[in-house]
Amino acid sequence: MSSAMSPFPDRIELRGEGLVLRDWSEADVTAMPELFDHPDIAYWTPLVSPFDEAAARARLARDRRMRAEGTTILLAITVDGGAPLGEVMLRRAAEGTELGYAVGPAHRGQGLATRALRVMAAYAFEQLGVEQVILELEAENAASVAVATKAGFSLLDVPLIRGEEKGRPFALQTWGLDRP
Repeated sequence: MSSAMSPFPDRIELRGEGLVLRDWSEADVTAMPELFDHPDIAYWTPLVSPFDEAAARARLARDRRMRAEGTTILLAITVDGGAPLGEVMLRRAAEGTELGYAVGPAHRGQGLATRALRVMAAYAFEQLGVEQVILELEAENAASVAVATKAGFSLLDVPLIRGEEKGRPFALQTWGLDRP
C-alpha cells in the first residue's frame, strides 16, 4: 500500500438494508454520549470512557482528520438520515480494510450492526475496489461474533492479534468477508 492513500470524499451517505449511513455532524455531539458512554462499549472498544460531550467533540475532530488523511471513515448509523443509533467504521490498515461498529445500548437487537456492516462492505468492494474486508474481534465478545456471522464473515486462519488497551490484555480474532 502506498504511503499516501487516496482521500475519501468529504461527504459520504450510504443507503441500503433499511439504513442511511451518514457523516457525523456537530448536531450529533449531544447524542454521542448516550450511544457510547456505556460499560460494554468501554470494555470491548477503544472508545474513551467516560464518553462525554468533550469526548464526542474530540472524536468528531479526529474523524475529520482521519478522513482527510485517507485512513478512516466513521459514519453514523441511522434509519432515515436523522438520529444516530450507532457508528460504523472503515479503516485502511497494513493488515487490510477493517470494519468496525458500535451500537447504542438502547438500539440493540434490531440488526443495525449486521446491516451497517453489509452496507459498508458493499461500499468497500464497489467504490474502493478492495477484495476483502476484515473484522477484529475478541472470541469472548459473543454479541460481536454473532454479528460477524450474520453479516457473512468467517473466521480466518491467521494468528491472534495480541495487545493491551485501557490496562486490559486482549487477543483479537480476524474475521473476513470476500468480495462477492
